Amino acid sequence: MNVHLKVWRQAGPDEPGDFETYDIADVTEEMSFLELLDVLNEQLVAEGREPVAFDSDCREGICGSCGVMIDGQAHGPQRGTATCQLHMRLYNDGDTIVVEPFRSAGFPLVKDLVVNRSAFDRIIEAGGFITVPTGSAPDANLTLVPKEDSDRAMDAAQCIGCGACVAACPNGAGQLFTAAKLAHLNLLPQGQPERQRRTIGMVEEMENYFGSCTNHRECSAACPKEISIDFIAMLNRDFRKARR
Repeated sequence: MNVHLKVWRQAGPDEPGDFETYDIADVTEEMSFLELLDVLNEQLVAEGREPVAFDSDCREGICGSCGVMIDGQAHGPQRGTATCQLHMRLYNDGDTIVVEPFRSAGFPLVKDLVVNRSAFDRIIEAGGFITVPTGSAPDANLTLVPKEDSDRAMDAAQCIGCGACVAACPNGAGQLFTAAKLAHLNLLPQGQPERQRRTIGMVEEMENYFGSCTNHRECSAACPKEISIDFIAMLNRDFRKARR
């Protein structure tokens, strides 16, 4: 099939930007969306033009590197799917697809479809870890973890840090990301000694970059791992307890 891509082009954060339209021929339904962008870039390079800058790495929905707005939706129209997992079988011959970067003050634009998501790194640095003594690793079954807690921790640990939650939120809030990164540690016995310090540190760092949550629930709907907003309720509860 043939599709028309309307792509946001911007040379840098301080440069003016605008949409440019490209025609892509012979698109197969087996192509992923990133492969479509690869074809576009091959076409642009062959014409001696600047290729479109975009992030990608594993292309298996694991690393969280990819992420663009596709027709106004973070990662595109298919729920529970990262950009690299979105395939062209969802589109029809002659479709026009609008592609732009994640829009958020917390994610300043670098170039074209690339944004700076290092604010997430600052949040992790503020407490997304467990301090342990050095030495050999303990036996895997030494610390017992209730099945319900381990299941919930694993649900939270699915977060790949792509930023779709922030891009989809009308307030540009980072609560779902922060809540997931807190929950997968705070639910486990190993995370209890630093639970309060971790919660305060990560929430306060988050508020330096992102807006406030008002329960629009767009974050969970856009999340490629479909992480529940129940974790935001847990974050709020832990933060109130830690502030006492």
